[in-house]
Amino acid sequence: MTATTLPTISSLPKRSLAGRVTQRRVALSEWTKLFSLRSTRYTLLAGIAATIAFAVVPALINASRWSTMSAHDKATFNPLESSLIGVNLAQLALGALGVLVISGEYSTGMIRSTFAAVPKRLPVLWAKAGVFGAVTLVLALPAMLIAFFSAQAILRGHTFAGHDIALSISDPGVARAVIGGALYLTLAGVFGLSLGAIFRNTAAGISTFAGILFVLPPLLDVLPSSWNNAISPFLPSKAGQAIMQIGNPAHTLGPWTGLALFAGYTALALGAAAVLLKRRDV
Repeated sequence: MTATTLPTISSLPKRSLAGRVTQRRVALSEWTKLFSLRSTRYTLLAGIAATIAFAVVPALINASRWSTMSAHDKATFNPLESSLIGVNLAQLALGALGVLVISGEYSTGMIRSTFAAVPKRLPVLWAKAGVFGAVTLVLALPAMLIAFFSAQAILRGHTFAGHDIALSISDPGVARAVIGGALYLTLAGVFGLSLGAIFRNTAAGISTFAGILFVLPPLLDVLPSSWNNAISPFLPSKAGQAIMQIGNPAHTLGPWTGLALFAGYTALALGAAAVLLKRRDV
């Protein structure tokens, strides 16, 4: 009587391995789901358009009234800051979309099918975060460059104290600020996705995202200035946006230190989402 030899994975026909769940296949699935809805494309377009429009419009306004501006206004004008105003609005659109990327599946019940196909669950979260983060970065980087070059082209030719007010991408700190704006938007989008995974509810996720990034910083203004100056630099939005500043403004973290702190907040939120995803029922 001969013993029965069980087949090993390496000896199985290739056809039997075709249905294996891999991280790459989960990522391809999330890519398909991300662009299968028109609302996703429209929201991404809105975020990118806001980044560019809110750089061009202020530049046109300031250029048209430059000759009538007071000396004080001209001296305090920041051509880089006016080019990056659109980031504030774009982060809301991208953060809300990040929440929807995962909370939308919970609201429709499709998340059950997703986890039935990927029982380990965590590859789904990694794929969603990776795909959405990569798409956001690929779109945000050219948008930031277009916004900067368009605004500076409009401002070029206007002078103060004998110097052109327009900046060059090669000026100290400018390239870091422009590219850093795209990195900040990417982290904001993934932060929103993490909140969507934590709350599993669109309204709760977007409200929390807006509260942390938009509502909390102004609320600290009611505190004594010494407390505000000590706490504000460590808030997620204040820390992340330090990458877009030139020089050493008072009561702010260093550019890369601030961005690293915001990345830490994002990683913490994503980690909390992963723990809850494993522990909770669908």
